[in-house]
Amino acid sequence: MAQGLSVVIVEDDERFRGAFASVVAGAPDMALVGTAADLPQGLQLLRERRPDVVLVDLGLPSGSGIELIRFAHEHLPETDVMVVTVFGDEPHVMASLEAGATGYLLKDSCAEDLTDQIRTLHAGGSPISPVIARQLLVRLGPLPQPSPSGEALLSPQERQVLTYSAKGFNFEEIARMMGVSRHTVMTYVKRSYRKLQVHSKTEAIYEARKLGLVRD
Repeated sequence: MAQGLSVVIVEDDERFRGAFASVVAGAPDMALVGTAADLPQGLQLLRERRPDVVLVDLGLPSGSGIELIRFAHEHLPETDVMVVTVFGDEPHVMASLEAGATGYLLKDSCAEDLTDQIRTLHAGGSPISPVIARQLLVRLGPLPQPSPSGEALLSPQERQVLTYSAKGFNFEEIARMMGVSRHTVMTYVKRSYRKLQVHSKTEAIYEARKLGLVRD
């Protein structure tokens, strides 16, 4: 049986995977119990090893690391998830946190303090790269007032759907709350995507927030 804090690494870049593995394996209070190079391998490792901590990249072959984060959050509540990625934009950050990640580091952070970050995460902290922390602080600041052009861009129903989506409700729940069919909700969603020139819910919420059309 492995001794110490058990860690799984899910990273497709061999160079980063090797560097992270070396750091973790060299820590006297940690045990590297597996590494994976893609999403299916990562999910299998989580099921088999049930680690204390998983380090996961977002851009993985055969799927997104966000799927792995969501799986861990739903099925392995005792496993702490830390994203280690090159993606520092708000949509990726928010999607990861909403899926259940409690740490978010950029790969340009110093590798030598990775073990300290893992310990902090497992102790109940939330290690976050400074540039990501700044984004979150800005996001939590005063909301922009809707501009006349922004108000006219989306209909009240389209804004309402995005507002509910931002709060975490699924389309079935939104349909019940609005008293309409799921088909009608999907019509509002498609229209808002087209008007905002986006292709996903996360992007739509991000753009709507910038315009002051969605309030958490």
